[in-house]
Amino acid sequence: MDLLTQGLLGAAMAQSGAQRQEARIATGIGFLAGIAADVDILIQSENDPLLNIEFHRHFTHSLFFVPLGALIVALLLWPLLRKRLSFGRLYLFAFLGYCLSGVLDAFTSYGTHLLWPLSDERIAWNAISVIDPVFTSILLAAAILAYKKYSHRAARIGLLLAAAYMSFGWLQLQRAETVAQSLVAERGHRAEELLVKPTLANLVLWRSIYEYDGRLYVDAVRVGLFSAPLIYPGESIEKFVLARDMNGLPPSSVLAGDIARFTQFSAGLVAIRPQQPNVLVDVRYSNLPTTVAPLWGIEMDPEQPERHAKYTLYRDSSKQTREKFITLLLGGHILD
Repeated sequence: MDLLTQGLLGAAMAQSGAQRQEARIATGIGFLAGIAADVDILIQSENDPLLNIEFHRHFTHSLFFVPLGALIVALLLWPLLRKRLSFGRLYLFAFLGYCLSGVLDAFTSYGTHLLWPLSDERIAWNAISVIDPVFTSILLAAAILAYKKYSHRAARIGLLLAAAYMSFGWLQLQRAETVAQSLVAERGHRAEELLVKPTLANLVLWRSIYEYDGRLYVDAVRVGLFSAPLIYPGESIEKFVLARDMNGLPPSSVLAGDIARFTQFSAGLVAIRPQQPNVLVDVRYSNLPTTVAPLWGIEMDPEQPERHAKYTLYRDSSKQTREKFITLLLGGHILD
């Protein structure tokens, strides 16, 4: 998730294990430890544009890296805090702050190497958006209250409420998947793969992507709390096939390797952008849940197979797009 939420979770975790007189110092240690895993975003290369997306949420987010990650944080803070805490207590708060960073990211749809090095799979449970103001607010209130009251009880209650909200997200996911499966059946399709994920900052409007007969179908599903589910039929696009769409590309070329890396990152849900035949996009994400207009993709040059693909963002923050999204979120109808 975003850095603020990661830090707040780390702060609340550290506060939950602190004694009364340690509550405030534990807050800072936990917050820093909570965001420490995201240091992998600094792994970049001018020569290899895909290196950043390949290593973000990678080994630093693994469960097996937690003891080492916490130790690094503790060692960096030790010179500043050695007169106020024993190293054992400092490491405990760093460990508590760091330990759920990867797990929290795994609950989103982006994908996290949670079990590296035992598995290179990007785990994504799709129970919450990468930004969720309700979840963040719960942790923020808990961390502030625990800091002001010197109370680990407030932190623990906040963590329980955050866990309950995450459980609600999981329930909403099951509801949205059921609706998406019924839509697939109504169309007479048999989904070879179905992915349902929350849209930005809410647990009401969901994006459904499934594959059938070589095409990727995108739809929006709204599962409100007190209303019947709504389906917003969306677009479809032909799924990318390397042998067909890039016929003649040397399998051992740099470009072929980049296509394979981007395809793995995108969980195989990739397609050629219709208006740009040299752009391969990640169909999982879009500014609107009913379209295949991408958030990001790679620009390819088959004439230069030994050159790396260029990673490009295609964000649309126009007023029209925002209004359409809000209309869908509120259960309204969009007129074409």
